[in-house]
Amino acid sequence: MASPPSSLSGKVILVTGAAKRIGRGIALYLAREGARVAIHYGSSEAEARKTAQECGNAPLFRANLESVAEIARMFEELEGHFGRLDGLVNNAARFTTIDPLEITEADWDFIHSVNLKAVFFCCQQGAHLMKKSGGGRIVNISSLGGIRPWADHAHYCASKAGVIMLTRALAKAFAPEISVNSVAPGVIPFGPLDPEAESMVRATPARRPGTAEEIAEAVAYFLAASNFITGQVLAVDGGLSQR
Repeated sequence: MASPPSSLSGKVILVTGAAKRIGRGIALYLAREGARVAIHYGSSEAEARKTAQECGNAPLFRANLESVAEIARMFEELEGHFGRLDGLVNNAARFTTIDPLEITEADWDFIHSVNLKAVFFCCQQGAHLMKKSGGGRIVNISSLGGIRPWADHAHYCASKAGVIMLTRALAKAFAPEISVNSVAPGVIPFGPLDPEAESMVRATPARRPGTAEEIAEAVAYFLAASNFITGQVLAVDGGLSQR
């Protein structure tokens, strides 16, 4: 007996930073749920094409998210291709480790231009497009680092805490047509763990790191939920944020 169609079936959903790691996992999961996935990438074209192929030859949209003009162009191209937007997953982000006493203006802007500024302008452009067809769902990927302070990641933590407050503010601003929620991943490895990450895993109540699919499941929940669930932050971290 065939399983019933997913509530995401046929929904047009853009995933930023979908070429690799968590973004790729989200895109693959949504495609399996029947969504019409749009793959954004910045410079990882080969990886993006591979992900797009595995998502049923999903269309690719390249944009440098540091540029608001390129963000606007990407959403125009997406509207031209699909004619609508039902869901947006702001996943693209940068991560660096720097002693706060050594952070330069360039270091700060490198992180915030994508992790926070781009998230806002993608939300803005996405909301304009969603409103044309009656509304939609936005999910912003934040981080455990936006909930808990990490000494050598002050600039990153500030950007992700900003994403969490941006999520809450836009949930109020875009209601009732559009819900805005956030998923905050814990340790999700894609290779060998460094000593700091290994320490975090040992401190995780679940006693293991997470997977991209577990993040994707949480994202899919918000994309399919009613508009009565909005402004929420779901930590998918094995309980580490409770320590």
